[in-house]
Amino acid sequence: MENDPRLSLRLHFTQGLTFGRGKADLLRLIDEQGSISAAGRAMNMSYRRAWALVEEMNLAFNQPLVDSSRGGAKGGGAQLTPTGRQMLADYTALEELLRREGDGELLRMRAALKGYAPQ
Repeated sequence: MENDPRLSLRLHFTQGLTFGRGKADLLRLIDEQGSISAAGRAMNMSYRRAWALVEEMNLAFNQPLVDSSRGGAKGGGAQLTPTGRQMLADYTALEELLRREGDGELLRMRAALKGYAPQ
């Protein structure tokens, strides 16, 4: 039951940014892989799309979320900025809060589904 239903929080800011699971996963993978293109590949996302999402996020916040350097002889790379790490941590904490505090509601909704069999 731990991950059923799977939660996917989507935040719609009045400034025009939508921030949800996809962008959070992209940030997490950039942090793990050290590369925007590698993170995009891990998500089956084109290089262009991954870069566009990073640019969208970097422009939307007061401080960029991702710091990147171009490739070349020494290779490029990317890392989360302190702001990027904080935004990812805050998003993750909100998902955990929803799962924890909404447990009763989630159980009732799940139990109301056809074919539900308690485990």
